[in-house]
Amino acid sequence: MPQQHSTTSHLTTFLIVCIFVLALFPGLFVSVFWAPYNSLANYLVPAPQPRKSVLCTSPNICTVAPTMSWAQKSLTLPSRSRGSYLITDEILKQLPEIKAYKTGLLNLFIQHTSCALSLNENWDQDVRADMSDALDRIVPEDKKGTGLYRHDAEGSDDMPAHVKSALIGASVTIPITNGKLATGTWQGIWYLEFRDSKHTRKVVATIQGEKM
Repeated sequence: MPQQHSTTSHLTTFLIVCIFVLALFPGLFVSVFWAPYNSLANYLVPAPQPRKSVLCTSPNICTVAPTMSWAQKSLTLPSRSRGSYLITDEILKQLPEIKAYKTGLLNLFIQHTSCALSLNENWDQDVRADMSDALDRIVPEDKKGTGLYRHDAEGSDDMPAHVKSALIGASVTIPITNGKLATGTWQGIWYLEFRDSKHTRKVVATIQGEKM
């Protein structure tokens, strides 16, 4: 008889603990109870595949909507001193990914405050020389230290470089058509360096569009 009483006590304790856990964690009980049934249901009835968007141009002509793709990488430009440089070929060399896009956009963003990117004349190099000279006239250096600029701790060419960078801009965006940059006949990508000494410049290239 004592042995039977002990067994009954253990069973009662177990039931009380189960009721206590169920009261505190009902969600856990439901999850454990339904786990075998959910596993069997998932095995017998696979989850439906996501539906693809369809575009219809007429009642009988429908195509799957294009999927947009993104790509991004960091480029390093050759070190240059002050001047304006045509870098279209350098960009295409470092971005073979462009060829994979049917339609899209290429954004180039230079990560510095004393240089710039622009789109301009791609044939006559005199245009680039004239552009540098024109910017020097618009934003002159204070070589004599007359106090033209407050910020002069990094040399007389530094503050004018910041002003020129703000005027020209840090980025350009170019359309992509059938794996090529859709620039005009006489357009090219310019890198404008405004400091006297050579600097290594980083450019972040971001491509968005529909692939071939």
